[in-house]
Amino acid sequence: MVSVLQKIIGDPNDKALKKLASIKDAVNRLEPEFQKLSDEQLQAKTAEFRQRLEGRESTDGLLPEAFAAVRESARRNLGQRHYDVQLIGGAALHQGKIAEMRTGEGKTLVATLAVYVNALTGRGVHVVTVNDYLARRDPVWMGPVYHALGLTIGCLQHDASYIYDPEIASGKLPFLRPVSRAEAYHADITYGTNNEFGFDYLRDNMSLTAEQRVQRELHFAIVDEVDNILIDEARTPLIISGPAEEPVQLYQNFARLVPRLDPAEDYTIDDRTQAVSLTQEGIAKMEQWTSTNNLYDPDNFHLVHYIENALNAHVMKQRDKEYVVRDGEVVIVDEFTGRLQPGRRWSDGLHQAVEAKEGLRIQRESITYATITLQNYFRMYDKLAGMTGTAATEADEFFRIYGLEVVEIPTNLPMQRADNSDLVYQTTDGKWTAVADNIVNMYETQRPLLIGTTSIEDSEFLSERLRKRGVPHQVLNAKNHAGEAEIIAQAGRLGAVTVSTNMAGRGTDIVLGGSDTSREDWQQEHDRVVELGGLHVLGTEHHDARRIDNQLRGRAGRQGDPGSSQFYVSLEDELMQRFGGERIKSVMSWTGLEEDTPVENKIVTKSISGAQVKVEGYHFDIRKHLLEFDDVLNKQREVIYTDRHQALGDGDLREKTLGMLRQEFTRLMAQCLPGRHADNWNAEWLIDELGQICPLPAELEYEDNVYQCSREQIERILSEHAGTAYAQREEEVSPEQMRLIERFLLLRAIDSHWVQHLTAMENLRTGIGLHAYGQRNPLVMYQSEGQKMFVDLQNRIQRDVVRTLFHVSVEPAQAAALTGNAARGRRNGGGSPMQAVSGGNRNAQPAGGGKVGRNAPCPCGSGRKYKRCCGKAA
Repeated sequence: MVSVLQKIIGDPNDKALKKLASIKDAVNRLEPEFQKLSDEQLQAKTAEFRQRLEGRESTDGLLPEAFAAVRESARRNLGQRHYDVQLIGGAALHQGKIAEMRTGEGKTLVATLAVYVNALTGRGVHVVTVNDYLARRDPVWMGPVYHALGLTIGCLQHDASYIYDPEIASGKLPFLRPVSRAEAYHADITYGTNNEFGFDYLRDNMSLTAEQRVQRELHFAIVDEVDNILIDEARTPLIISGPAEEPVQLYQNFARLVPRLDPAEDYTIDDRTQAVSLTQEGIAKMEQWTSTNNLYDPDNFHLVHYIENALNAHVMKQRDKEYVVRDGEVVIVDEFTGRLQPGRRWSDGLHQAVEAKEGLRIQRESITYATITLQNYFRMYDKLAGMTGTAATEADEFFRIYGLEVVEIPTNLPMQRADNSDLVYQTTDGKWTAVADNIVNMYETQRPLLIGTTSIEDSEFLSERLRKRGVPHQVLNAKNHAGEAEIIAQAGRLGAVTVSTNMAGRGTDIVLGGSDTSREDWQQEHDRVVELGGLHVLGTEHHDARRIDNQLRGRAGRQGDPGSSQFYVSLEDELMQRFGGERIKSVMSWTGLEEDTPVENKIVTKSISGAQVKVEGYHFDIRKHLLEFDDVLNKQREVIYTDRHQALGDGDLREKTLGMLRQEFTRLMAQCLPGRHADNWNAEWLIDELGQICPLPAELEYEDNVYQCSREQIERILSEHAGTAYAQREEEVSPEQMRLIERFLLLRAIDSHWVQHLTAMENLRTGIGLHAYGQRNPLVMYQSEGQKMFVDLQNRIQRDVVRTLFHVSVEPAQAAALTGNAARGRRNGGGSPMQAVSGGNRNAQPAGGGKVGRNAPCPCGSGRKYKRCCGKAA
């Protein structure tokens, strides 16, 4: 049906390529002109382009000339000239699209085109990489291109930041000069990982002074390996947290109890969702072992949390697959890339449960100070683009979530890789035997081999088999990632056998004959490998996502090289078991074939592809669900962070504070004077509450005065009194100190209550699914309850600011101390992420000063009223 429609209306990708081809033609016409320019004239083009942008010209109008300048700079400084297809890819990136380019087509060089033209605006361009190594390599590799055109290049690392400097040719990191984080962000171009950009955004919104913020506006980002970052990583929210006081003994207790459960009777595993649930028998055993009458009684519900985590840790989290134990810590293994994720922890107590299972020291659970999903972070950019070798299978999700179109860029040379049909075996043992036999046979021909496995455990299992059969090989997985670059560099040599997890699926290209092309015998070895058919990729199991399989296949056949790929599949593989493997296995058993005899059948191959589509759809639903829930918190986060920026900025908070004062008066009237009739009023309560905020207006000093006024009169009196009281307070402490008080009070109130609100929203989300049993949509209930909680949050912030405003002052020395402590806290990473929330930095908070009302909170910080605390002695 789709092919018929394409014949009628045409292929959308072909139409997009035709439009982009006109830009390529324009650049080619300009090439001779730019080749005649001297180096100084070429660099001067940047100033000329910027001057034209300050006029009425747009970046689209500059595109052909800007691309021609970058192409010429790359030719002179790197010895690499952009191919025509690379110009098309660069144009797609500039238009805010995803350029799907095959492995070895030079995506890093393509990015320079769109990066340069958008950096001309002076608003900064972020180039997002998948790991620190690429974030460090690419600015040095592409730095000469940008530097020759007069642009500055920043580089972010986990614990440092740099600027590209061609004069620093030696040292630990050649061509990179250490600078402050802010300086790296204020460069024209900044390279870094998605985590560095995302966490810096969160830290900026936890800073205590405007000077501590490092990021500029989020203008334009190009995301390398965009499917990995915006899809695979999207399910993991970025969270900055601190330790919470939680008992760890319960984790250890349940880690000992759960292994005693019978897998056949006491719990079930959903094949599709992989969710683990206790059966009635399992619940009964747990109640007996914990001496609990009813596990699901509200008083015992916290125990269910520990049991479920212990069960998940025992059944679903397998060592050397989902995680490894290193230096006494549980380190997560990324399921898509196979890389270790140090510093990342499973949330909601699951990580602690795994630590208890392994008998390690249990770290305390954490409390969230700031959080955002990668989906919402990248949607904040004015313009977003991406590059990858595999995006077409997820084109629908890219468009629906991010508004990004996918353009498939043709290869520079025809693709020569042969992708063979899957070989399907009945059993896992039969599959592994066939894999080992095939490797031995191919090793004897000296053809280079790359074997892809889906876990560390499988890579080590296969490695042991090959060792016993005398096949020398290299193993690349998260346990020995330090030698990754060297292993990949030699993976294309004669006789090379490389066993790898998904780590080999992305990043450095595998060059036939080895990457050391300056070697004397390299050309001879390269030609010999080409004669043998190039690199052969052997997949030992299909991944849940077709993209990951395609990434592995893409290691072979780079830039027109020959190559081949083939997957070995068992009907006992996890993917097949979840989606109909048993049914196919029973059909195959009727044929009477041996377990090590492969079957090539269209029905089986189609079933595997269909299973992957189902899993991709399931994961998309999870990501979409996560986004829908996070959108609720995201709207609230935008309001709070805007208020924080306002508090840290140079603007005047006078009108905002006055507005809060009037709103608090209105809220008190609604509480103390409900309705229009005085019979329902509580004048004593109103006077007491008003007295805690500021001096009373003369017209409402006594209860009788209140009852003699109408509601409208009281409202007018309080509105006018807000301005009068504020002006008197400002005159009393001076306008400069009033500004300081307003900023500190607003900042302190936002930080303390926002942290509590995040915890409350987490708890709400955890239990909101129960509404489904009452035939109510959990998302709608979450939106409704979340809005009520947010209104309450704003009221509490307002109440704190207003009720402290007239009773405190901030001395200049104390303000300086606050700034200094905050800066030290950020540099050292010590204490709480937000110093304003930390109880250990009391001098960071406004100190008592001036007259304190009897009913006002005591300045000593006890939380009691002044008259019942320090006021007793007054």
